[in-house]
Amino acid sequence: MRVAAVADIHLNAADRAADSRAFSAVNDRADALVIAGDLTNHGKPEEMRGVLDVLGDVTVPIIAVLGNHDYESGQEGELCEMVLDAGIHLLDGDCFELDGIGFAGVKGSSGGFTPHELMPFGERYIKDFVDVAIKEAASLDRAIARLKAPKCIAIMHYAPIKATVKGEPEPIFPFLGSSRLEVVLDRRRPRFALHGHAHHGSFSGETTCGVPVFNVALHILKQRQEPFPFAIFDV
Repeated sequence: MRVAAVADIHLNAADRAADSRAFSAVNDRADALVIAGDLTNHGKPEEMRGVLDVLGDVTVPIIAVLGNHDYESGQEGELCEMVLDAGIHLLDGDCFELDGIGFAGVKGSSGGFTPHELMPFGERYIKDFVDVAIKEAASLDRAIARLKAPKCIAIMHYAPIKATVKGEPEPIFPFLGSSRLEVVLDRRRPRFALHGHAHHGSFSGETTCGVPVFNVALHILKQRQEPFPFAIFDV
């Protein structure tokens, strides 16, 4: 299977024709399209309608997770319904199988990277913040565990490792991902993991146990001079 992947597309309705041509190119080049979060700019339903209009020209299955921008307006519930109604396989602690390949996805969370990830100590709001990261990691773990397919791809918006956020200002590393996601990848050993969020990060890295991780943020793919708004992976 050939899997196309991108994140942080932030589609603008004004560019509908050009975006449609660019994204529909996936139909002849891959068997599935993964979008690792941030479909919109501000998480508004009218923005998502424009996104879905563009993606309506994609004929291969689309598997997606939401990103932080998609939560910005507090209307993520409505956005989820729109995405699901459009026939996109939206994963939030869920899994999906296609021709012997399993996809498991979550949005993920921030919190930092080993040995400096934030611990649940002190004020209640710190503990609540860390609790979200722990729950997101546990959700990914359960999703991968439910898969019966022999090969698995893990999808998240936030980064699971520090290597793929390098290039961003180091002070914001803790807000770009969480090593708690890496722990799950090393336990479950998917074929590889895909994420976005770090627009100025690095394209590839690997976990402590050698699971490949790819940052497919659109900005990075453009820097790599990819001919289309997605990278292709053979599984």
